[in-house]
Amino acid sequence: MEERKGSATIPDVARLAGVSTATAARALGNYGSVSASTRAKVEAAAAELGYRANSLARSMVTGTTNTLGVVLSDIENPFFSRVLRGISDVAHEAGFEVVLVNTDESSETERSAVRVLTEKRVDGLLVCPADAGSTAHLVSVSDSGVPLVLVDRRIKDVRADSVVVDNRAAGRAATEMLAALGHRRIGLITGMDGELGEAFAAPGLKGIERAMINTTAGRAAGYRDALQDAGIDVSADYVVSEGFRREDAVRATQRLLSLRRPPTAILALDSLLALGALQAMREMGVRCPDDVSLVGFDDADWTEAVTPPLTVVAQPVQRIGAEACRLLLERIEGSTRPPVHRVLRTELVERGSVAPVRRRS
Repeated sequence: MEERKGSATIPDVARLAGVSTATAARALGNYGSVSASTRAKVEAAAAELGYRANSLARSMVTGTTNTLGVVLSDIENPFFSRVLRGISDVAHEAGFEVVLVNTDESSETERSAVRVLTEKRVDGLLVCPADAGSTAHLVSVSDSGVPLVLVDRRIKDVRADSVVVDNRAAGRAATEMLAALGHRRIGLITGMDGELGEAFAAPGLKGIERAMINTTAGRAAGYRDALQDAGIDVSADYVVSEGFRREDAVRATQRLLSLRRPPTAILALDSLLALGALQAMREMGVRCPDDVSLVGFDDADWTEAVTPPLTVVAQPVQRIGAEACRLLLERIEGSTRPPVHRVLRTELVERGSVAPVRRRS
């Protein structure tokens, strides 16, 4: 009876090719020594039978799966989508597939994801950590010898490579620009909520840079630094934490603009938050930048398509993912160098959503 396509086994391929099962396995698994003529016969037999490789069986022989585990915080956020693109491009070029898990900034989900991916024997892990206070699982991975690279966030007690940007410098640069334009009431939409949001409640954002590994903390610290350097008090009224979604940013902006003395400028700490802020301003009849200037983070595709085009802190987003993946592949290939911590530069891109403060405000 003719072999059903897709159900053929290595012994079936070996019989048709006239070679031993071991030789067929070496040829199909790309390991060991097989002559070119024999490999050609085996591949022809596999194609005729519709043989499909059993990746699990092959991994048991070779010790590799040609897969990378990627654990990211919020794939709905365009930032992480583009980080993933950078990772995927480099991984696929090197012959690796990517298995993605989204954590929604949950350390519990992250721990579960790391456990499952390591049990599935991925060749390495790229992780955007959710919480600096919950790192035992990452320390365990690093200590076990599984290649690990931290993406967008660095944890000092985890011995692993990392790729980040200088968020504190970026937050400072954006705020300095607004202060230089005469703005003294500058609102900050952080995205934090719950316990994380409580960290932003300290008077004057004191110690915020030590509160958590989340990039928002560094950006908020830069905001605070710039205000203090300009002689502007850091008012808790102007620092709003509702959540990371666009609808959260809408509520946060409504709170800011409903103050007795509303801000004349707003800094939103990622692109979804900036989009929500812009939506709220339009719904409330607030003109940008005539009434309120707006600055966002990440140069998402939509930021130039809106009116006015959005001023942003642009990050080399795909490069973050690509650099992280290259570091991971080096580890998989056996590199034993000390951990590398790459800090990439951001760029302040000025567009039409920012203007000098109106003196009557």
